[in-house]
Amino acid sequence: METMKPTPLDRLREFIASESAGGITLMIAAAFALVIANSPLFPAYQNLLSTPVLFSAGDLVRIDKPLLLWINDGLMALFFFLIGLEVKREIVTGQLRSWKQASLPVYAALGGMIVPALVYVAINAGSPENIRGWAIPAATDIAFALGLLALLGSRVPVALKALLLAIAIIDDIGAIAIIALFYTENMNLGALALALVPAAGMLLLNRTRVARTIPYFLLGAFLWICVLKSGVHATLAGVVTAMFVPIATGDEQPLERLEHALHPWVAFLILPIFAFANAGVSFAGGGLDVLFAPLSLGIAAGLVIGKQVGISGACWLAVKTGMATLPPGIGLRHVYGLSCLAGIGFTMSLFIGNLAFADPGSIAAVKLGVLSGSVVAAIVGVIVLTRASREKVKAIEA
Repeated sequence: METMKPTPLDRLREFIASESAGGITLMIAAAFALVIANSPLFPAYQNLLSTPVLFSAGDLVRIDKPLLLWINDGLMALFFFLIGLEVKREIVTGQLRSWKQASLPVYAALGGMIVPALVYVAINAGSPENIRGWAIPAATDIAFALGLLALLGSRVPVALKALLLAIAIIDDIGAIAIIALFYTENMNLGALALALVPAAGMLLLNRTRVARTIPYFLLGAFLWICVLKSGVHATLAGVVTAMFVPIATGDEQPLERLEHALHPWVAFLILPIFAFANAGVSFAGGGLDVLFAPLSLGIAAGLVIGKQVGISGACWLAVKTGMATLPPGIGLRHVYGLSCLAGIGFTMSLFIGNLAFADPGSIAAVKLGVLSGSVVAAIVGVIVLTRASREKVKAIEA
C-alpha cells in the first residue's frame, strides 16, 4: 500500500506544532534563568557565562571568547541558518511565493517594525545615548508566540497561526537586514573578501545540484570564521549559507531534509540555551525607576503599544483600501490579538540588544524592558484571542 505524501497544510501543521512546543521550552528556560539570577546562585551563573573558551587551528585561526559570546555568535548562527532555510522555502514554494499571498503579512510586518521603532525613539528622544537600541522592539519571537497559541488549542484558527508565521518570517528578514546594515562596525575588508571563497564554493555546489549537506556545512563553517573576523555579525553567515542550499535536486530535497533535522535541535536546545544565557536579569535594586527609565520603557512600550498599533493598523488599512484581504475565518479582532502576541520580542530583541549596547547597566535595562514588554504583550494577546474565539462560537451557535 503506497504511503500518501504529506500536503503543504500537513507540513504547516507539523511545523507549527513543533515550533509551539519549542516556545514552551523557551519559556521554561527563561523562567529558570530569572530564578537563578535572583538567587544566591547568581555569581556562579555570571562566572559560567564569562568562562573563556578558546578555539585554535595552529597559527591560522584563533578565536578566544567568553562562553556567552560563543552562544550568541556561534550557536545562534545555526538558529539564523534555520531562519534562512525557512525564508528561502517560503519565498520559493510557500506563503510568500506570490504577492497575493504575501501582501497582507508584508504590510503587517512593515507596520510591526516601523511603529515600535518610532515609539522607542520618541520615548528616548531626550537620551541620545539610547537611540542605538531603536531596533530592539521591532522584533517578534515566533517560538514564544506560537507556543502561547498552542495553549489556546483549536480555539485559534490554523489560518491565524499561518499568518503569524508569515509575519514573523518577514520580520526575521527585516531583523537580518537591520543587523547587517546598522550593527556592523570596524569592518575588516580582507576577511570579508576571503568570505567570498566559501560563498563561491557553495554557489558551485548549488549550480552542480549537489544534494549532500555536509559540504555546505563545511564551507558554511569557513564562511562563519571569515565573517566573524570581518566585523560583520557572524550569525549572518548562517543566513548566507542557507541561501545556497538547493530546495530540490531530482528526488532529493536537501532544504526540507535539513529543516526537519535541525528544527528539534534549534527549538529544544539552541534557543533554550540562548534564553538561559540571556534572560537572567537580577531585580535586586531595580525598582520602578529602572523600569520606567527611557531605555526600558521605550522597549516595553514599543513591544506592547507599537506592535499593536503597527500590525493591526497596517492590516486594517490594507483591508479597507482593498490592497489585501484577510484569510477565511479570520476577523480584525483576531488580527488585533495576533498583533498583541507579536509584541513578544524575547529572542531576537535580546539578541539585537546585545549588539546595540556593551555597558552591563544598559544590557540589564534592555533585558528588563524586553521581559516586561513581552509578558504584558503575551497576557493581553491571550485575553483578546480568547474573547475573539468565544464571540465567534456564539455567533455560529446563534
